[in-house]
Amino acid sequence: MKLNIAAIAGAGLLLLTACAQPPATPEAIEPNPSTRSAEALALTLGEAIRFETISEMDNPDASRAEFDAFRDWLAASFPLVHERMSPEDILHGSLWYTLEGTNPALDPIVILAHQDVVPVEPGTEDQWEHPPFSGTIADGYVWGRGTLDMKGFLVMLIAAMETLLEEGFTPERTIHIGLGHDEEVGGTGAVAMAERLASEGRRAWFVLDEGGTSIESFPMTGGPVGLIGVGEKGSLSVEVTARARGGHSSAPPPETAIGLLSRAINAIVDNPFEHAIDHPVPDMMRALAPEMDGMVGFVMARPVLFGSALRGQMMEGDATRATIGTSIAPTIISGGTVANVLPQEARAVINLRLHPRDSVESVLAHMRRSVSHLDGVTIEPVSGFDAPPISPTSGRAWEIIAGAAVSHLPENAPVVPNLLTAATDSRAFKDVADHIYRYAPMRMEMNDLSRIHGDNERIRIDALPGMVSYFRTVISEAGMEG
Repeated sequence: MKLNIAAIAGAGLLLLTACAQPPATPEAIEPNPSTRSAEALALTLGEAIRFETISEMDNPDASRAEFDAFRDWLAASFPLVHERMSPEDILHGSLWYTLEGTNPALDPIVILAHQDVVPVEPGTEDQWEHPPFSGTIADGYVWGRGTLDMKGFLVMLIAAMETLLEEGFTPERTIHIGLGHDEEVGGTGAVAMAERLASEGRRAWFVLDEGGTSIESFPMTGGPVGLIGVGEKGSLSVEVTARARGGHSSAPPPETAIGLLSRAINAIVDNPFEHAIDHPVPDMMRALAPEMDGMVGFVMARPVLFGSALRGQMMEGDATRATIGTSIAPTIISGGTVANVLPQEARAVINLRLHPRDSVESVLAHMRRSVSHLDGVTIEPVSGFDAPPISPTSGRAWEIIAGAAVSHLPENAPVVPNLLTAATDSRAFKDVADHIYRYAPMRMEMNDLSRIHGDNERIRIDALPGMVSYFRTVISEAGMEG
């Protein structure tokens, strides 16, 4: 028997590693007359897409005028949010909104989104069905860069807050909304927002950010599934340097710098990190098992008994293998400038995505042991951070996040926590929150995932009211939780 376990990996943002049985569903707040129609929400989102809020790593002011204009547009489009929640500008770009609760003893909640988008690759503009920053409404979609990642999330979140305030919503628990300005290039805004919370001596009850979503036809089950991120991977980039004697290429030494570097890269790749089906992967499999027929469902319901076979299947797929261990990816290599001159030094950059069981420190030690037999090779970190802890799939915070997802999914659709291989702004809050969840309540097909950071990014218009309703449910339930 061969299980198609590899089908669980659709895209880097939605790689499964965990699950729990769906919690009891809290009563959803039904959209009321003040909630915008799908068409009105689409028009509003289309306007937001037209602001080219592109962040750049080495030039934080590159799109400053666009960010400032977008901020003015938010204030004009959602006046009650800006009147009642008085956004604070952090790091000249990130916006920190606060709706004070009536009970200061309750820990606040934090919902994050980011204003910035990735650029469109030069020369690919003609591959878009509609111009990438046009916000075109056509064929049942809003088109443009940022519709999925993540102005769709942002605009529906603020719209939900606006409708609640229109109704006179006054929470017991303080509500914070944080809109980062540089998530795509590092997330310094999120770090500053987390520090802002810590400076008040406060911890968040929970944090909600982008990450998982709802998939209409999930490969393993053929039906809808809601994916909620309970964790994400860490990241580490290292520079591997090999040094050897230079000189004329006509009389090379037995070991050249480039040859030594090649051996070092191979030694690192040939010494992988542990890959194991451990907590909480078995829970994910058990939760999906009822959606699967025959022997496949039988095996998935017993991941401990069939652990070896399931691990073997997951190791066969690139994406599924990445969910159960730290990945190793050489991405940059350089050395030498002239054909007949031996370089004295050759360098490579390797990017690793760290499973929560590993740390920057342990990964560096492992890699250095792998090349310890090679004289002239050094490994130094360029940048990196540990994976945040995996959040629990029990307790009231989880019940609100997951229960709201259940109530907005088709009947009997399972909710499945997942581990992101990408990073989000939410990791900045790991020291001020024990419950961090990542869920964008969009309705997507698997082939839509490739549109994120790709061509023809778009979002379904008929999904927009449900997104507003989801955020209304979460904010109302959490805000009135005493």
